[in-house]
Amino acid sequence: MDATDQTIAVMISYFIVMIVIGAISAKRVTGLDEFHLAGRRVRYVMLTSTICATIVGASATVGMAGLGFKEGLTGAWWMLSGTVGLLVLSVFFAQKIRAKGCYTLPELIGTFYGEKVRTASSLLIIISWIGVICVQIIASGKVLNALFGGSEQMFMAASALVFILYTVQGGQHSIVRTDLVQFLIILAGIVLLLSRTLDATGFAFLKAQSFPVSLERDAVGVLSMILVVGSTYLVGPDIYSRIFLAKDSDTARGSVMMAALILVPLAFAITILGISAKILFPGIQAEQALPVLMMGMLSPLERGIVGSALLAAFMSSAATPLMTATTTMALDLYRKARPSSGVPELMRTSRLGAVTIGLAALALALTGSGIIAMLFSVYTIFTSGMLVPVIGGFYKEKLGLTSLGALTALVGGGLTGILWGKSYPLLGLAVSAVLLIVVSLIDRRHAKAGPATAG
Repeated sequence: MDATDQTIAVMISYFIVMIVIGAISAKRVTGLDEFHLAGRRVRYVMLTSTICATIVGASATVGMAGLGFKEGLTGAWWMLSGTVGLLVLSVFFAQKIRAKGCYTLPELIGTFYGEKVRTASSLLIIISWIGVICVQIIASGKVLNALFGGSEQMFMAASALVFILYTVQGGQHSIVRTDLVQFLIILAGIVLLLSRTLDATGFAFLKAQSFPVSLERDAVGVLSMILVVGSTYLVGPDIYSRIFLAKDSDTARGSVMMAALILVPLAFAITILGISAKILFPGIQAEQALPVLMMGMLSPLERGIVGSALLAAFMSSAATPLMTATTTMALDLYRKARPSSGVPELMRTSRLGAVTIGLAALALALTGSGIIAMLFSVYTIFTSGMLVPVIGGFYKEKLGLTSLGALTALVGGGLTGILWGKSYPLLGLAVSAVLLIVVSLIDRRHAKAGPATAG
């Protein structure tokens, strides 16, 4: 077996294992709870692994290594911002979220503010999460192209079809089980590549690195990233979908906390790979750092292992958003439009929705874009609309918030993120907060004045 054949054999074996796990998991799917929530029986280890695998995707590997290449150790703030969000989520909200017993984040929002806000949040999630899935597909194409040459578009299509297939087969059962395998592969791949790379560079270059701020990312830049990226973890529908799977509230809280702690050393390890790539291959583009290191530092067999690890990262981080968007489409939109629909119809709709959303993300991916740039834009729009109403919902009565205030905050914040988020990433959050408080105040006063006027 020649060098290329070794790499191909490892990669094909990986794809086959994922599809087989999906096929086996499909046998456990007997209804909506099994397909969308894995029966709400997921325990500590598997829940922690699926949270980590969901987070460690294209932005946390190819994208964050690119940040390390461009700006040094402060690039780690991309994932570290997420851990801040997870820690806040674990301490203050995870148990409350699981105790609600919902299927989706929009359903949870609906318990706070009613059906109009639930519908608006559903649309924002589906649109935003097509972009999240798209980023993972783009990264898959880049890595496979680095390994084998040829058409990135063809590799994107192949990767997309694999994760769409195992998601359609077994729903959350497939995703939870593939995520456990894939996260172990991710850890092995990153450790292997880091070991080979540091053998070549040594450790002395780390003394010159600046952290927590640097010339490339000042305190304002760090704060912006914590608020935008961290908020996506704090109110992210993917993370909430993991919490809804938990066996109980304590499992939800403990798994979110453990995932945050696991991700801290990973953030620095991946960023160091990007810094090392700049030392060894200074002429490359930033987001080529991991693929070029893989090709330049590893044997063919090791390339297959690390290539599988990166694909595991991308596909696990694509499958969960795909399932999140699918569940939202089927249960928050379709079931509301057709309240008489039974379980068989909703199952068909869910599977068709997964295919449709996955193909829409693939079509967007084929237009091409930078990984971090696209994902930061998506996160800015999403958090601008969702963060303040969701967190406010847990304290709705104390703050006197109303449904109209929440709807205005969600729409107004989201539109601000779309129009001005690129230049002013925190503006949408400010607009959303002001609208939530002011419109709720006006709405309450109007409601009090109404009966008096009528009398």
